[in-house]
Amino acid sequence: MSTQLTWQGHGTWLIQSGEHKIVLDPFFDENPAATVKADEVDADFILVSHGHFDHVGARADGSYDLVEIAKRTGAQVVTMHEIAGWLSSSQEVENVAGMNIGGKIDLPFGQVKMVPAVHSSTLPDGTSGGVPAGFILTLQEGKVYFACDTGLFSDMKLIGEEGIELAVLPIGDLYTMGPEDSITATKWIQPNQVAPAHYGTWPPIEQDAAAWAEEIRSQTNAKSHVINPGDTITLG
Repeated sequence: MSTQLTWQGHGTWLIQSGEHKIVLDPFFDENPAATVKADEVDADFILVSHGHFDHVGARADGSYDLVEIAKRTGAQVVTMHEIAGWLSSSQEVENVAGMNIGGKIDLPFGQVKMVPAVHSSTLPDGTSGGVPAGFILTLQEGKVYFACDTGLFSDMKLIGEEGIELAVLPIGDLYTMGPEDSITATKWIQPNQVAPAHYGTWPPIEQDAAAWAEEIRSQTNAKSHVINPGDTITLG
């Protein structure tokens, strides 16, 4: 059985692991790179790394992709404790699991561990989202590390000790680490495979992903994936 990870541009991923559908950082309706809209997305679980508009899918009318998908599908939302509280109290989302850094939760598709990210986290209405996070998903095919929105930090070396099959790293710069720091991160994490994210959505975070991939090949042992929004990486 394989796992398929489909990039929807920016930091959004649709993950099919066995019979389970997982959405990471839902940003569809206002995402110029996404190939589907929120009302087309099915989900059993939704992982949310932090509270920024482009990770909860804030819309011009004040609604949220995250909330719409969670209510329509009944998917369990796994996120930071403060965001979980906001969803429960302010957005009336019922199926929510709050976590914090270092915690793990066992789910039907495997295990999710919440790990640090160096960023910020405020929800679009000004509510604190606590601290930002990344995720390590332990799947049948191996461990997938979603760094999510982060700068480079030395504890990525410890994350590498988990034994990472695929690392998904931001390369957009300006709001997250850029290509150079993501190459350093790859050296520290030592994944078997690496893929870029959080770039190309808007001009301020345009990057040459092909050039990045060439540097990954020349400086590390990781296999690099550069895919277009709507395309899929298969594990297993």
